[in-house]
Amino acid sequence: MEKRRLGTSGIVVSEICMGTMTFGTQAKKDESLRIMDESVEAGIDFFDTAEVYPVPPTAELAGLTEKWVGEWLKGKPRESVIIATKIAGAAHGWFCPPIRHGKAALDRVHLRKALEGSLKRLGTDYVDLYQVHWPDHGMRAADTLEVLDEFVKEGKVRAIGLSNDDSYGVMKSLWTSEMEGLTRIDTVQNNFSLNNRRDEHELAECLRREKVSLLPYSPLAGGVLTGKYNEGVPEGARFSEYLTTGGIRQRAMATRFVNERTIASTKQFGEIAKDLDLDVTTLATAWSKQHDYVASTIVGVRLVEQMKPIIKAADLKLNDETLARIDKVSREIMYPMG
Repeated sequence: MEKRRLGTSGIVVSEICMGTMTFGTQAKKDESLRIMDESVEAGIDFFDTAEVYPVPPTAELAGLTEKWVGEWLKGKPRESVIIATKIAGAAHGWFCPPIRHGKAALDRVHLRKALEGSLKRLGTDYVDLYQVHWPDHGMRAADTLEVLDEFVKEGKVRAIGLSNDDSYGVMKSLWTSEMEGLTRIDTVQNNFSLNNRRDEHELAECLRREKVSLLPYSPLAGGVLTGKYNEGVPEGARFSEYLTTGGIRQRAMATRFVNERTIASTKQFGEIAKDLDLDVTTLATAWSKQHDYVASTIVGVRLVEQMKPIIKAADLKLNDETLARIDKVSREIMYPMG
């Protein structure tokens, strides 16, 4: 599997990263451990987790995923795999994470508590990539970056990154690091897929010029691109409960992923995959990793069997004709996720 550098750091990772947010809810423990073992066998050496995983986050389960990853990690040479995790964003933002008694923040106290907790659960003395799960643009960027810089200097973190952030957040962070002489970010982990191409435009320009890597997550648009929602809301699917019985925030998120426009574009992408004799999962993963500013595409599965079409994308490069067909769909149905 091809390897790529995270920003301008010393870390080089597989072009596909195994995400772990399903471990503890959708994936049971034995299956989660099998998925990580099979990932290594397939050439994946990069694993992404977070202090609030598994999803949906709950006070009872928060941190469980990191514990399972830590148990698995005990049987591996530590330097043989790259582990990324995240501190939850501020509690007063769009979502209040069920940790630290509903008072999570991105200041010194909470950053220290978060990293200490993650290191303990993971059973390691350092993480390779430490990310801010979502931003708090209302606070001073230096207050967060100063502590992250300390983590790097202390050898507890190798590189730092952002997640769910925009061009403003990226450039504000980079500017602050440059002005204050602090460690700069090397990555941004954002939602990015055939149904959500916004980062190709303004953010992509920032990433290319500043040599920061994108780590796309949800390349299947929350599973929508598999076609499972094409004929209605299926039982047991990720957004089914959100759409039918979820709260206001959950329904709003699910509707962003599942709507008339996303279903229309999904059907057309499915036809392209069919013409190429490919699983649409393979097509979507290959498309994601083919961007020059992408270091590694984060995938997620519930079962080992779901990995097969993903791994097939590792050796696949889409030709110009296929890319043109994909672009045509995106021009006809622009920004289906809004």
